[in-house]
Amino acid sequence: MAVRTAQSERADRAASDRAARAAALGLAGRCSAEDAAWLAQLATGDPDARVRATALGALVRAAPRSAAAPAWKIATGDPDPAVRRRAAETAPGLGRAAPVRALLRLLEDDDPWVADAAAFALGERPRSSGRVVDALVAVARGHADALVRESAVAALGALGDPRGLPAVLDACHDKPAIRRRAVVALAAFEGPEVEAALTAARSDRDWQVRDTAEILLGQRGAH
Repeated sequence: MAVRTAQSERADRAASDRAARAAALGLAGRCSAEDAAWLAQLATGDPDARVRATALGALVRAAPRSAAAPAWKIATGDPDPAVRRRAAETAPGLGRAAPVRALLRLLEDDDPWVADAAAFALGERPRSSGRVVDALVAVARGHADALVRESAVAALGALGDPRGLPAVLDACHDKPAIRRRAVVALAAFEGPEVEAALTAARSDRDWQVRDTAEILLGQRGAH
C-alpha cells in the first residue's frame, strides 16, 4: 500500500508539473507550433483530467484557432465533465471555429456546470440561428437546474432574437435569481409585452428585481 501511495504522489506531482507548464504557455502570448502541438497532445491524451483542462485553456488562448479547434472538438466529448466544461468556457475564444453543433451537445450535457457554460458560450455567438434560440428556449423553460435556466435566459437576452422573448417573459415568473436575470434580458427587446413585464416587475417580491425594473424603465423613459 505504501508503495502505491508513493507512486500516486509522484504521479500527482508530475501531473501538476505538466499543468503548470501548460498554464505558463497559455499566459506567455502566442506559442510556437511545437508548443501548440504539445498542448494539443496534453489536451486530448493526458491521463489526468486536470492537465487536459488546463492544456485546453492554454491552447485556445495561445495558439492559432486552426491549431486549437481540432483538440477543442475532441475535448467536448471528454469523459470528465471538468474538461467538457472547460471546452464550453473556451468556446468564445474560438469564435466560429467552435461548431454550434458541439455547443448544442454540451448544452444537453448531464452535468449542469457543463450545460451552464455552454449556454453562456451560445449567448456569445455573433449571430443566432433558429436551432440555437430554440435550444436555449427549451433549456430556459424546462431545465431541472435553476442555474442552467438562468444562464439560458441570459443568453437569450444577449442574443436579442425576438424568437427568444416569450421564454424570457416566462422566466419573469421563475425563482428570484432567474427573475432578476430575465428583467435584465428584457433590455434587449421592445414591445408592449416588454413594457408590461417591466412594470409588473416593479412590484416583485424581490427587491433586486424591483430595482432593476425601475432602472430599465427609467432608461427607456429617458429615450
